[in-house]
Amino acid sequence: MSVQVGPCKDTGAGGVTVVTLDRPERLNAIDLGMVEELQGIWRELRFDDSVRAVVLTGAGERAFCTGLDRDAVVPQPDSPYMADDPLLRVGPKANDLWKPVIAAVRGAACGGAFYLLGECDFLVADTTATFFDPHTTYGMVSAYEAVLMAQMMPHGEAARTALMGTAERMSARRAHDIGLVTELTEPGEALAAATTAASVIAEYPTEAVQGTVRALWAAKEVSVAQGFAQAPHLVALGNLPGGRQAELFRARRREFRVR
Repeated sequence: MSVQVGPCKDTGAGGVTVVTLDRPERLNAIDLGMVEELQGIWRELRFDDSVRAVVLTGAGERAFCTGLDRDAVVPQPDSPYMADDPLLRVGPKANDLWKPVIAAVRGAACGGAFYLLGECDFLVADTTATFFDPHTTYGMVSAYEAVLMAQMMPHGEAARTALMGTAERMSARRAHDIGLVTELTEPGEALAAATTAASVIAEYPTEAVQGTVRALWAAKEVSVAQGFAQAPHLVALGNLPGGRQAELFRARRREFRVR
């Protein structure tokens, strides 16, 4: 199992479940097995009335999630009109879960991680967290990620993150200053802080909480849907061939600026 589900052992908060991406040796990158596991978990949580709030985090100290695993092989239809993106159904909202989900971020969160972060209700991070999007560096269009980032931060910040690729990483402090992160903690304390917030929410009447989650998502889902509708065409037009992407990845820059 590459995703672990259970109560937070540190706090024992009632009504709160922690979902942990558990591939630390791969920086919690998402493979096709993890996609299926997450889809199943979100759907199961819809029917578990004992769970009233969820915390999403990553195992280990180095990364929350680094997006789609580079070794994942995603079969594609032989048609310019159909493309399969396995991450489109990886988040809680995409699986019709309207219980609050809070992200606890430690280490790197980049690229496809925004499919998950963009469907969390708010983010808590420790000071080791960094955020970036490598797509342009490797000759890929940042389409779905950019749409979600544009809902989470000011336009200029989303544009800079999407366009600067691997040359820059947004620090946890900067993310907090612009509102991407709602609470900043000392290293290793993000999970406890997120669970504390989730435990407060879990004590409130369920219908009111879930209705509020649904209302907040309704405020931005039209923009997300419209942006996603354009994404396949932009990806098809702008992505370099896979072989060239792989060359750029192998030659990727090792230096980056944290801002």
